[in-house]
Amino acid sequence: MHDIVQGLAHAVRLFVTGEQDVWAIVARSLLVSGLSTVFGCAIGIPIGAAVGLRHFRGKRGAVATLNLGMSLPPVVVGLFVYLLLSRSGPLGFMRLLYSVPAMVIAQTILATPLIGALTVAAVESVDRRARPVALSLGASELRATLTLLGEARFAMGAAVIAGFGAVISEVGAVMIVGGNIAGHTRVMTTAIVLETGKGHFNVAIALGIILLAIAFIVNFGLGFVQRWR
Repeated sequence: MHDIVQGLAHAVRLFVTGEQDVWAIVARSLLVSGLSTVFGCAIGIPIGAAVGLRHFRGKRGAVATLNLGMSLPPVVVGLFVYLLLSRSGPLGFMRLLYSVPAMVIAQTILATPLIGALTVAAVESVDRRARPVALSLGASELRATLTLLGEARFAMGAAVIAGFGAVISEVGAVMIVGGNIAGHTRVMTTAIVLETGKGHFNVAIALGIILLAIAFIVNFGLGFVQRWR
């Protein structure tokens, strides 16, 4: 209990004093997770929409693959990206290992199938009569598709929130490909692991509180925009 109280007090001090190292870690976490979510949406939403809107041979397999991707172990993804980007790997010439771009790549791989699978569910939950009705009223194929996606926008917004929540709380993959290098690739989750291992529980709890606060603010903000629109 004493450690928790100290952690809360330390978190308040960090907010008040604006300790530079801590806020650099927070900013790096938001950068990595934000970019990963954007890239995951850019890839996952079109794939999920295409799978959800169309009927084709192999659709069940495509949905199963997306669902399987939702349960990818982060450490396995981290290992896979590490092998790709290592000096002896096929992408070793890019020299991205132990860098922010490597962390973004790993988290994008984790976010994409989650966002894609939830997009499929969102699209398939829309009344199927919306598309034929739009076409019968003279809408083009593209306009009818956009109308259907518009009907699914709230559920798709939930997919984006879920994707961001998954990557900002992830630790295994970013630890492997980022290396948890101070001032370079250290993010909140890896810093929490490090400080806990060192026995600095007040710092770890403070960072945990900041992480929870950021996740809450982002989720609340996205939810508010969703309801407002």
